[in-house]
Amino acid sequence: MAAGMIVLGGPLEGTPDVLLVMRADNAEAIRQLLSADPWTTLELLQVQLITPWTLRLGALSSGA
Repeated sequence: MAAGMIVLGGPLEGTPDVLLVMRADNAEAIRQLLSADPWTTLELLQVQLITPWTLRLGALSSGA
């Protein structure tokens, strides 16, 4: 997986789910990258939803 693609990640309290905030041009780019990830191929990661998100407060590093 490309370095810096996952910006934030962690479990959603009280659930078995994890939220990943990823940097990508579009949802298909995320699907392609995650489909080749070992966690996906071993069925440890199952993508439930990919949706755009806009940061309105604060800032993230550029990842560059």
